[in-house]
Amino acid sequence: MTTVFLNGLFVEAAEARISVMDAGLQHGVGLFETLTGGSEGGLSWAHRLEDHIDRLIGSARALGLSDRLRKPALAEAVLAVLARHGQPSARLRLTVTGGDLNMLRRPPAAGGLDPTVLIVAQPAMEYPPAWFEEGVMVSVADLHISPLDPTAGHKTLAYWPRLRELQGAAARGAGEALVFSVTNHLVGGCVSNVFVVPGPAGDRDQLWTPIARGEEPPGIAVPSATLPGITRLAVLEGAERLGIAAHRRMISVADVLSAREVFLTNSGWGVLPVVAVERSVIGDGRPGPVSRRLRRIWLDGRSASAETES
Repeated sequence: MTTVFLNGLFVEAAEARISVMDAGLQHGVGLFETLTGGSEGGLSWAHRLEDHIDRLIGSARALGLSDRLRKPALAEAVLAVLARHGQPSARLRLTVTGGDLNMLRRPPAAGGLDPTVLIVAQPAMEYPPAWFEEGVMVSVADLHISPLDPTAGHKTLAYWPRLRELQGAAARGAGEALVFSVTNHLVGGCVSNVFVVPGPAGDRDQLWTPIARGEEPPGIAVPSATLPGITRLAVLEGAERLGIAAHRRMISVADVLSAREVFLTNSGWGVLPVVAVERSVIGDGRPGPVSRRLRRIWLDGRSASAETES
């Protein structure tokens, strides 16, 4: 079952149409958010909905896509789609493109673009339970990201390079591919943020994660290429509740390979333990206690969203 909301109207999936001149199709101009949510007993919910919409609107303004997106209207539309979908668990994608235009004819002073807004709800993704119980192997992507790319660190439609890396990872039996910058510092996964638990067994637990866009320390002229992930934010909040010190910092390949634990975060997986990077085993080759505790906090947070949001 698929539920589609396009530019203010519900439409059948087979009948959904956008212009052949839409900037998302013609030039890859657009942003998207992927959320988990559902509807049951007349109430709809989406996990950390406000955070997702805030990130989308912030990117739209920063990149000059549009200044016409409104948080209450987007939130209302997302919940309406979930209500129409009518399933207790769903995967929802909110996509905003540059709309029907020739970008070269629209002056920057025009105040942004009149966007296409597409919201699609589908059945929730089912991941193998073994991924979370036993952990996954990840590969290292050939793709390298430049922090000088002004779209880096934003969730844009330009996902082809990342999807190609994911295809290659899957062909090798990997669950994800780690992406590094042109300076060989960790950016994240193709579709995830990354955390490491450094140090040998017995050390005090702490977390390291790459500095994300918007978190750059004063005096740093080059922006970060790392996406400020919503599940990443939830994990950082969970670590604070557990008393685990979390540090945003530059992370090298050596830091990853010597880590006691590594795990990935995104809205679909939540917290996904990594037990090997290609042939290099992480820790003792099993999901570690920090990963397990933070996954439990994330699952509890998502359950609380289903119980309290409407």
